[in-house]
Amino acid sequence: MDGRASSQTITDKIPYFLTAGVEPIVFSAITGIKDKRFDHKQFLAWGPAAFRFDFRHWIANQYGRGLFYKISTGLISLLLAPFIVIEKFFLGYSSQWSWAIPAFIHGLKLIRSGQVDLIYSTGGAWSAHLAALWLRKKTRLPWIAEIHDPLIIRNNITDEGFEKPKNRDAQFRQYLEKQICKYANLVWWFTDGALHYAKVRNTNLNTPNNARGCVVIPGAQPPVNLNESSKHSRHTYSEKLNLCHFGSLAKDRSLSTILKAIIELVKEYPEAREKIQVHAYGAPLDELTKQAIEKFNYSDVLIAHGRLEKDPVTGKSGRERVVEKMQTADILILLHGNDEWCAEYIPSKYYEYLWTGRPIWALSHRNAQLDALLEERGAYLSHASDEKSINIALEKIWLDWKNQQLVEPKWLPIGVDQAVTKILSEVQKIT
Repeated sequence: MDGRASSQTITDKIPYFLTAGVEPIVFSAITGIKDKRFDHKQFLAWGPAAFRFDFRHWIANQYGRGLFYKISTGLISLLLAPFIVIEKFFLGYSSQWSWAIPAFIHGLKLIRSGQVDLIYSTGGAWSAHLAALWLRKKTRLPWIAEIHDPLIIRNNITDEGFEKPKNRDAQFRQYLEKQICKYANLVWWFTDGALHYAKVRNTNLNTPNNARGCVVIPGAQPPVNLNESSKHSRHTYSEKLNLCHFGSLAKDRSLSTILKAIIELVKEYPEAREKIQVHAYGAPLDELTKQAIEKFNYSDVLIAHGRLEKDPVTGKSGRERVVEKMQTADILILLHGNDEWCAEYIPSKYYEYLWTGRPIWALSHRNAQLDALLEERGAYLSHASDEKSINIALEKIWLDWKNQQLVEPKWLPIGVDQAVTKILSEVQKIT
């Protein structure tokens, strides 16, 4: 799916796997574009909630979001409503769980026909790991798992994830992590923190694997429209200091934090009120940001551009358009969040940012690995829970911009090739 982080992480690896002689058979939902380079099978989830979700995306891809979309999706939602209530009442899982059923059935047929040597689950959606677990138990084929986001969300610094969650979906994810660590031949996580806590929870399992795993930094593929000259050319300053954020927003990852810092900056430098603009791309504004815009009367300061889709005139994909916007930014904002799980998570957008050559202002939270990556490459760094450090960083950015001396980050992007090399070397050990 164009621009979606979990899909992008997978898709970017494919050319390197193909070059290495891997012959993938990919199972996915119907919500994305079908790949023509290899056998790509797309399945509808069988549960009513996931069917409704997939149907909406499929209709939007086929016919747009006009009148037909509204009528057809409204009708489907109405028809499925009682079944969704029943599903939620008896199971309580996130909607995508049921995709594992068709994936398992079709995977079993392929394995029994001798077409598969290795099971590789990746996500994102935990239904992929569930389908792989069932196939591993049924066929005993080697299984490797790639965990994008932690399956267990810890609540605080003392919480290691052992306590039984109250939410049934969280309970199942806790069970699934144990099963992955017990049955998978190899597991990798995207951060040091995620691997650490997974091992803490699973090293006592009665299995030779004992949460056997490693860290694979996913990186990002160089953009196809990367302006090579921008690596070394002098940045063009405009009349506005443009701070740009790309990606999703939420209460724990809100641009209201930036707007509050601008209020403090304006007290010291009144002229900044007319010179700073914050641009939000890729997602609707969160409620806290909306409230801050209204409270501070900042509708002219924060510009919400929404999601950049494929341009029918130029033919550029949403991802290509996003990269162009990134390259023209004065500052790229990286909001890490302020929840405990940030210790186990690095936003995938960070790896895209590195390919633009633009300075990053990161508001990080309890993640030494992310801080080290930022400091090594040159960035403005604040801590999300420290309002003073945020205000200081914005003041430095303002003064650097006025003097046309914004930080020039080191050109040290992290590509996907290093991730694939590590994956293949680890797989070689188990096969």
